[in-house]
Amino acid sequence: MSGAGSRPAPKGWCPGAYRPMMSGDGLVVRIRPILGQLTADQALAVCDLAERYGSGLMDVTSRANVQLRGVDAADHEALLQELAALDLLPDDPALEMRRNILVNPDWVAGDETHQLALALVDRLGELPDLPAKFGFAVDCGVAPILRDDPADIRFEMLDGQILLCADGIGAGRLVSADTAVDAALQMAQWFVQSGGLDAGRMKRHVANARLPEGWDMTPAPSPRAVFTAGPAEGGAFYGAPFGQIEAALLRGLVQTSGCRALRVTPWRLIQTENAAPVAAKGLVTQPDDPLLRVKACSGAPKCASATVPTHAIARALAGKTQKPLHISGCSKGCAHPRRQALTLVGRDGAFDLVRDGRPWDEPAEMNIAPDALLDRIGDL
Repeated sequence: MSGAGSRPAPKGWCPGAYRPMMSGDGLVVRIRPILGQLTADQALAVCDLAERYGSGLMDVTSRANVQLRGVDAADHEALLQELAALDLLPDDPALEMRRNILVNPDWVAGDETHQLALALVDRLGELPDLPAKFGFAVDCGVAPILRDDPADIRFEMLDGQILLCADGIGAGRLVSADTAVDAALQMAQWFVQSGGLDAGRMKRHVANARLPEGWDMTPAPSPRAVFTAGPAEGGAFYGAPFGQIEAALLRGLVQTSGCRALRVTPWRLIQTENAAPVAAKGLVTQPDDPLLRVKACSGAPKCASATVPTHAIARALAGKTQKPLHISGCSKGCAHPRRQALTLVGRDGAFDLVRDGRPWDEPAEMNIAPDALLDRIGDL
């Protein structure tokens, strides 16, 4: 295992709609769909906006959001007006940045996830000031499916009851549908009052701070496997390779499938609602596609922090090793800030290799030329 290091400080921030982030290809503008859902009309309109105001390239993020890339600063205000007209900016700037809410993608109208997520959205204004990445997972399906995805406060189901958990504990307290949001607000207040802002995230905080009595009495249920590309009940899941998709490809999926809506997941998968599976050019449609085993950030030149391109290399290496692979343009590891069997980290135009570690950990080998990777990947 590689020696542990510290993650480099980010040069930017998590972009929002009102507060975009400048990248190597222009502004990155994030759309946070409520319940992770875009109606077909909204999805088509977003594709048009991506081409009109941006580069036509969109990100599908690990927080189940959609980002428009390459937006010119002079067009930002006009883009905001268009998004508001689509009902994709339902709150003021401060609340929009707080709306970090993941939901299990197989929710149905009227179920616990649907009702609880909407109730939480309605009360975001009651939250204390929290770190920008602080978020919630409303994961009230038949079993948790978002356990490994970014969230600080989690709602899960246990024997027909709602379990509220602080991330990193593995246990929680039972609450009712009527008291669940109140309890989550109480937990957020405790996080701030007990010094959580210094830790930044709940998991780091509870490693050193003890939860109030009774908040960790009930063990959390075992999680289920996440979805993958292929047919699903009522629709199908389509993978966006490395979390990016051209607006034209997404438009084609909506039009060809005739879907009622799209759901965005934290696994770089897009689900169609009320539509049969279709052939989808440029998207992953099979669960055994080797592209699903490779993670890669935007890389150079789209990201100013990267010194190497990533996507072309990731495509070339996909399927050439059975080990999970991460191609990171720099040591920040934005695409996958977790351990991976093999991580190739860009540095000064070449790659360092980290084994069973994170991008900022000590490399096992340094300065591998990009054109040597294809011949060597099987031996790494």
